[in-house]
Amino acid sequence: MRGRTIPYSPEELAWIKDYAALPRRAAHAAFCERFRRTDISLDNFKALCTRNGWTTGRTGCFPKGHAPANKGQRMPYHPNSAKTQFKKGELPHNTKFLGHERVTIDGYVEISVAETNPHTGFGRRYMLKHRYLWEQHHGPVPDGHCLKCRDGNRLNTDPSNWVAIPRALLPFLNGHRGPHYDQAAPEVKPAILTLAKLKHARFSKTTAKEMR
Repeated sequence: MRGRTIPYSPEELAWIKDYAALPRRAAHAAFCERFRRTDISLDNFKALCTRNGWTTGRTGCFPKGHAPANKGQRMPYHPNSAKTQFKKGELPHNTKFLGHERVTIDGYVEISVAETNPHTGFGRRYMLKHRYLWEQHHGPVPDGHCLKCRDGNRLNTDPSNWVAIPRALLPFLNGHRGPHYDQAAPEVKPAILTLAKLKHARFSKTTAKEMR
């Protein structure tokens, strides 16, 4: 019936409005039988009710405080479902224990440590393993600093492989203001780091003069 208006008599409209609380399918069947309408589909009937705001009053949601019909009942035993149920004290196969490690998409190793997660309150959280081990040996990373791996291998989390550098030094190591540290040969990496520190010191000194 798309493309033209479907006529309804005042009596038909009044009937539909009075019985709007019925389920749509049941109301449509009763309407068609009552008024001998064969040209009104279920979709036509639903659309008419929607346009006029004649709702059934049902939202599809349980009201607040509603008690489920099976509240307090045990699930019936079935051997197929019983095979997949957790036994008392059993843990999922993918449980992550203290010390579990994973690798981030950036190639850094993370480890689960016994520290409260500030976001969830859980008793464990993940943190970068190289940072965790470095801080065990040297204390917290100074403000404004970050850790840089000496050999360019982020998976090497040994504290001796990481050095604390000012964050402002990074642009001199990523290829923007000098050689790319991580892509350089191992034997020249120390020289690149020393050169980057000198450039950073010179840049910082020049900037300080300009700000006076």
